[in-house]
Amino acid sequence: MTYRALVLVLAFTASGTMAAEVSNQGAARPGTLPTSDEMARQMMDFTRNADVFKDPKKFIPFVMTATEPSFLFSMGNQMLEPGKWAEMTNSIMSPASYSDWMPLATDPEVYAKWMAAGMDGNFYTALISQLADPAKMMRWMMAPMDPRAMALLLNTLNPAMYLRWMMAPTDPRWLQAGMAPMNPNLYMSWMGTGMNPATYGNAWKGFAAYPYAAPGMMPMPAPNALPVMVPYGMAPQQGAMLMAAPR
Repeated sequence: MTYRALVLVLAFTASGTMAAEVSNQGAARPGTLPTSDEMARQMMDFTRNADVFKDPKKFIPFVMTATEPSFLFSMGNQMLEPGKWAEMTNSIMSPASYSDWMPLATDPEVYAKWMAAGMDGNFYTALISQLADPAKMMRWMMAPMDPRAMALLLNTLNPAMYLRWMMAPTDPRWLQAGMAPMNPNLYMSWMGTGMNPATYGNAWKGFAAYPYAAPGMMPMPAPNALPVMVPYGMAPQQGAMLMAAPR
């Protein structure tokens, strides 16, 4: 009996270890909970940082990641890099930032999703459970002793970081940000994005589409039996009514 019990304990331990490995592998797959570095990069990219507010199903993973101390460390390290500020500036000037943020105010689907989430108790449960997680509170209490916190503090004293800020004007990303306002194509792209109905959400797609472009619809033939004034003695065109001028 002792041998069988030992075998069962080892089997359950192995299965639990395999389940943890599968869970850790799944966390790295796309579509699962993003890491702190991935979420920090997304928050500094204005062409896609509004996605977490368009859908409550994306907002919960954002809250789960953004309330971790590791997210603070990731944001701090990125904000110390001048190149990241250049990338953020370029993303703000991109027309894609306008099309990413405008659906929050103009797309009825976004309001419908949030209204449905407001009536769903699971949404509040998932949100409150993240804010009241004792393990997360303990991680915040232990954050000053986290090696990543020490690395972030020492990075502010790194001379190489200040050298990168001094050389920032020669960074191609900053040069691109400085030349973008002088590019006429940028303003044409903003104008085209502002006139595109798809910019304002899925509900507006096809709103200004040409009606003849719809499948199964054919343009009506122009009537050709209207009275046409023709000179006297000249044969009229086919289908036209002759209205001869008086002699």
